[in-house]
Amino acid sequence: MRWDNLMASDESGPDALFGVDDVIRRTFDTPEFRGMTFYEVRAQSILNKVPGQSRMPFEWTVNPYRGCSHACVYCFARRTHQYLDLDTGIDFDSKIVVKVNAPELLRRQLMSARWAGNHIAMGTNVDPYQRVEGRYRLMPGILEALRDARNPFSILTKGTLVLRDLGLLREAAKVTDVTVNVSVGFVDGALWRRVEPGAPAPRARLGVCRTLTDAGIGCGVLMAPVLPYLTDSVSQLEATVCAIAEAGARSVTPLVLHLRPGAREWYLAWLEREHPELVSRYRELYGAGAYAPKAYRQNISARVNVLARRYGIGASVPGEARRTPARRTAVRERRMVASASTTTNPQAEQLRLL
Repeated sequence: MRWDNLMASDESGPDALFGVDDVIRRTFDTPEFRGMTFYEVRAQSILNKVPGQSRMPFEWTVNPYRGCSHACVYCFARRTHQYLDLDTGIDFDSKIVVKVNAPELLRRQLMSARWAGNHIAMGTNVDPYQRVEGRYRLMPGILEALRDARNPFSILTKGTLVLRDLGLLREAAKVTDVTVNVSVGFVDGALWRRVEPGAPAPRARLGVCRTLTDAGIGCGVLMAPVLPYLTDSVSQLEATVCAIAEAGARSVTPLVLHLRPGAREWYLAWLEREHPELVSRYRELYGAGAYAPKAYRQNISARVNVLARRYGIGASVPGEARRTPARRTAVRERRMVASASTTTNPQAEQLRLL
């Protein structure tokens, strides 16, 4: 494994995070982790600057893990494993990098005079609440650091484990802007088992949305991905939006499947096995690019918009997401420990991820 090629940013970056001597290889002989290998590392940096040319609607991310046990066949982050000389298929699903010092490192970086208190997005590369988080418990320390620095943040997840940290989310929401979105592209149970075999069921994720909303943490749904010719029919879109509305989501934002290198090869191989009749249609729809034609994406957004209004969900956002303005808290204030008992709860604006 080529550890010296692990970049400082999971999106991009020129500097190695750590050397081979800093890596501990570990396995666990339990059913939920059987066949998986974890590489414990001590990172040198945890705040990632997103490249300016990226389509992402945020500028800073935190990713405590690399690789993901959700094993979604379409996952766009698969290519990041190539930097380690690992493959983008089975290795991505079963060989997980764990940045064991992420909480303490984040706290130190948030306290730096150079940090301006920008919004931080989590779950943008791989899920911070994937299965291994139940063992390593990195997110509580990360949330505590963000709470104490009064730093705005958002989480995107397929993991029901986020409810373990509900108390910390509520504490953070009293002192800064907190947004949680769950990712549910469809509610077809049979299809879920084939394309997202390691992730909680779609209905379980929508249960997370309901619990968060009832607890005062407004939760939106990233309806992603919409899979062409598999989940984009009138009946499928309506069933999904209806379920999202029943979960109390404050917004629904559709995102059509995009096929970046790494994910493209893995997804098309799956399609060849499961739906060979669709391979030629996919090649025609995507050509040599990562994105479906603009007209197709706009059509999906328009249809979901209509359904969202029909079922009483906040209007979805076609096109690119809107960025939540960063709250620039003074450095001296960020160095104070936030008191959950004496601080009022500001009105948080939803970060809609598309």
